[in-house]
This record gives sequence, C-alpha cells and structure tokens, in this order.
Amino acid sequence: MGKSKSKSTLGIIIFGLIIASVIYVNTASMFEKDVPIVTMENNGYWNLKKSLKLSLSDESGVKSYKVIFKSSKGEETLSHEQLIVAEKSMEIDVKAPRNAFALKDNEITVSVEATDASSWNFLKGNSVKQEFHILIDKRRPNTSIVSNSYGIKKGGAALVIFKVKDENLKDIYIETSAENIFKPQPFYKEGYYISLIAWPITSSSFDATIVAKDFAGNIKKTHIPLYLKAKKYKISKIKISDKFLEGKIADLAEEFEETQGVFDSVEQFKIINEKVRAKNEKLIHDMGAVVSDEQIDSFRINKMYPLKNAKVVASFGDHRKYFYKGKKISESYHLGLDLASNAMASIKPQNAGKVVYTEYNGLYGNMPMLDHGLGLYTLYGHCSSVNVNTDDEVSVKTDIANTGKSGYAMGDHLHFGVLVQGVEVRPEEWMDTQWIKLNITNVIKESKKIINKS
Repeated sequence: MGKSKSKSTLGIIIFGLIIASVIYVNTASMFEKDVPIVTMENNGYWNLKKSLKLSLSDESGVKSYKVIFKSSKGEETLSHEQLIVAEKSMEIDVKAPRNAFALKDNEITVSVEATDASSWNFLKGNSVKQEFHILIDKRRPNTSIVSNSYGIKKGGAALVIFKVKDENLKDIYIETSAENIFKPQPFYKEGYYISLIAWPITSSSFDATIVAKDFAGNIKKTHIPLYLKAKKYKISKIKISDKFLEGKIADLAEEFEETQGVFDSVEQFKIINEKVRAKNEKLIHDMGAVVSDEQIDSFRINKMYPLKNAKVVASFGDHRKYFYKGKKISESYHLGLDLASNAMASIKPQNAGKVVYTEYNGLYGNMPMLDHGLGLYTLYGHCSSVNVNTDDEVSVKTDIANTGKSGYAMGDHLHFGVLVQGVEVRPEEWMDTQWIKLNITNVIKESKKIINKS
C-alpha cells in the first residue's frame, strides 16, 4: 500500500513537472514562436544604383540572415551573416551586384532568409523566407523643351511648354534658384506640359530647371534657357510721424491679435508691418499656389486693366524703408500696383475666372481674389464692398467689387496684385498686350505647331 502511494505521488510530481515545462516552453521569452519580421523600403521599382533598405526585427533577436539576388542569370548572395550576438532590430543596405547593370531583365527577385535566436523548434529557432519582386528601371525620364518665353524680367513671369516621356513617371515640377517650385499642367496632347514660372522680386538672380522623377528614383533635370533681364525697382525712404502712429496704426492695433497688449506705437507699427503682413501674404501665397491637374488645350488671357480711367499711385516692387526720428524701424516690399480713380469705383476684371477668396485679409482689407487658370491669380485689395461670393464663376467685366480704404490704406484706391503659383509678379506685364502676345500667345501657338508635326 505504501509503495503504491509513493508511485502515485511520484507520478503526480512528474506529470506536474511536464505540465510546468510545457507551460514554461510556451510562455518563456526564450521559446518565443514568432518568425522574424522582414520589411524592405521600396515601391516596387529599382534603378540598381541606390541601395534598398532592408529591416529585420525579432523579439528574441536575429541570429542570422541571407540576402539573395535572383535574375535570369541565376542567383547571387548579396549579404550573408551569422551574428555572434543576436540583434533585436537591424537595417541592411542591399546593393545590386556589379554585373546587374548589364542585365536586360525587367524584373528581379530579392530573397531574404532570416533565423532568430529563440530556443523554439528544438533550439533551431524560428525561420522566415520572404521574396520581393521588383521592377527594374535604369533609364532616366526623357525630357525636352518644346518652346518657352525668350526671357524673364526680375519680378516678372515666363511660360514654358515641354515634353516628358517615361513609363514609370512619378513626379514633374520646375525648381528655381529662388527655391520656388512650380507645378506644370498637362497640355494639348499626352506627355506634354505647360507652366508659368516667376522670378520673385526679392531674388537677385534666377534660374529654372525642369525636374522629372520616376518611381525607380531616376532623375532628369533640364535647364530652361531664359534670357535674364535686369530691372531696378524704386527704393523709398518713408518717415513715420507721430500723427500716423497715433491715428492709422493705433486703429489697426486694436484690430489685430498680434498687437494686443502692445502699447508702444513704434512696436505696434513693426508688428503690423512685419508679422501681420507676413500672415496676410501667406494666405495669399497659399490660395494662389493651386494648379489644376486637368489637361488644357490653350490659355487665352486679355490685357488686364480692372479700374477704368485709373491713375497709378504706387508701383509694384517698391522697396519701402521706414524711419522714425531718423532711425530705421522696419521695411517691406509693395507687391502690387496701386490704382486710383473715383471713390468707391467699380472694379471690373478683363478676364473671366473663379472667385477663390472674398473675405477681409488684414492689411489688404476686403480682398476678392480670382483664379484665371494655369496658376495665374489676381487680387483686389482695400475694397469698400465685395459683390461676388467664393466659388462664383465670373465673366469678363463683371462688377466684382468697389474701391475703398479698408485695411492698411490711407485713401480710396485699388491694390491690384497678380500672382503666378503664389509668387507676386509685375501687373504691368499682364497689362501689356504686346508682352502677352510675345510671352504667352505666341509661345503656345509655336508649341502646337511643333507638337502637331511630331
């Protein structure tokens, strides 16, 4: 009876140990059962020039891995390592073999095998094999300029039409030395693009380059040949009086949140002329930077003159430096053309467009803004009233607003602004029939003839 009881107890103990061992093996971190996680940073394309980024991770640590390049020529091991100390996460640069550039394959496979340091699977660990099928594209996009404006003036605009060919095209844009990016719009036939570009008034030099990128990371840059025309703009030294500070500036200071709690009139002026102005201009730039993705067949623009019988009272590009009691306190650029006629005169644009803004915009006061297509926008500041609504489609000579002195205006006038993809440009160019013909109309006509022959 005693021996039987002892055997029973021993059996229970052994069974308990077995159960405990099973529980331990199934719960202990050293026996984790998850295979290593393998990810590769790629979008399905490879130009074989840049390395692919391979990431391995595992809770118990990666013990070994192998990366194999598979093509029509066979297999080649790119990387193989047995780690002395397992790593929970690691990154590997996968470089193409030297002879890969001679391959004519359109697709290859990168195979990754990895084993972790887990004691699972009779101490062999967990293993994974993952394959990445990648399209090979070693060619840069093919770009060529069809036609462009002969030159561009500082503070002015130009037009370019070009062709881009690439089966795996990802992105096209125009970058400039002024660090502006211009988005081209599909034009006339497939593979052709059109874009207005601008030379900012604040940039001393200018250069523009078409950039085409494909999904494999190939990049083609094409310089736009433009003759640069120098232009000097007026520099105005303006004396700020106490009467002005205690009048107009004091009134504006009550209006803007940036000047709340600021009682020094000179500081109020600085904040309004710099911080508030920057905020107002950012809104304008953001609103005017939108370009459609739709293909256009043409772009017709009429000579701009929104205010009948108007006199120019302030020029575009005027660099204004403000002085108080002989000391320079601030500066700014006048980024529009000020026109004046009768008080509360009717504003009638000479071009149709879509109304994109009708609200009050700080220093610009009541400010309707129109989109004329191809990234060309016009704005009308200091209005006493606005007669259109956002999203309205207005036709030529629609009475959109009336002149006034809202915002930062001392007298009734219109601040007329023209923008190309968010960059202010000289309104005078767009008010010149000959300039429009040479730089816009003729460029488009010439391009269509060339495209039709190709």
